Amino acid sequence: MNKSFGYPIIFMIIITVAFTLVLAYLNHTTTEAIAYNEEVELWKTLLYVFDKDIPSDEPKDIEEMFNRYVKEEQVGDETIYYIGEGDGIEGYAFPISGTALWGTVQGYAAVSGDYSELLGIDFTSHSETPGLGGRISEQWFKEQFRGLELDAAMDGKYIIYRPAPDGNVDTIAGATQTSNSISKLLNDDIHEFISNRKGE
Repeated sequence: MNKSFGYPIIFMIIITVAFTLVLAYLNHTTTEAIAYNEEVELWKTLLYVFDKDIPSDEPKDIEEMFNRYVKEEQVGDETIYYIGEGDGIEGYAFPISGTALWGTVQGYAAVSGDYSELLGIDFTSHSETPGLGGRISEQWFKEQFRGLELDAAMDGKYIIYRPAPDGNVDTIAGATQTSNSISKLLNDDIHEFISNRKGE
């Protein structure tokens, strides 16, 4: 009786240990690959906000193009990215984040070297509803932010949804709260970045 009772327990312990060892091994062997893939996604995002055409989806091509065009600068706890050299800086890219309807939205925005134009935006993570607020990741939504004027006279109100006076982008139908959250986080983070860079 004791033997039949103890056997399943011993068997389950052996199986659990075996699977734990296998999972630990897989985790160890894939850590570098996962980290590299995450880097590739970041490089793609930065090249996109800088409006650089990526010739292929091959990681090595993306890495080569990123290393050719993009440089890094540490500002406090944040990493700022830029393209260009010396006085010929074409643009800066920086992190953006804020709270939307279902959680935190994170991404990057890029502005021209003279801070007068929004070069592009992209989102790296969000929890918005697919088909509604989740459409912030769609190409049509992101592309309409390219080339927007960032005049100091706007006092941080760069993104204005149509049909409001001076509206410059379209909102997402049926996702008013997400759209409003996106305009707020973009306006706040762009204004903060420009003000800090200019020392205002």
